[in-house]
Amino acid sequence: MALNWIDVTSEADLAPGEFEVLELDECVLALFNLDGMYYAIEDICTHDNEELTGGPIDGDQIICPRHGARFCIRTGKALTAPAYEPVATFPTRVHNGMIQVQVDTD
Repeated sequence: MALNWIDVTSEADLAPGEFEVLELDECVLALFNLDGMYYAIEDICTHDNEELTGGPIDGDQIICPRHGARFCIRTGKALTAPAYEPVATFPTRVHNGMIQVQVDTD
């Protein structure tokens, strides 16, 4: 398994409170700026395998637009039924003004 940092967007292009959907190979991620900290989660509800980013954001939680399951954007933890499994999270960092996400490139 080779983990690599991938440039995904400029820090200037993702203001606090905003998010961006990223398609990386076979995975779709949602990248969030929560108060100047960046978090990346897989854009898939673990309850029904559909996208999460159509739902509202409440603080550090995203709410599934279909059944209302809540997930913590910071940790990926499923917070309410009907979801019980966490969403995958990915490490992020800022390098030379670019937000990077660490992904498996094998």
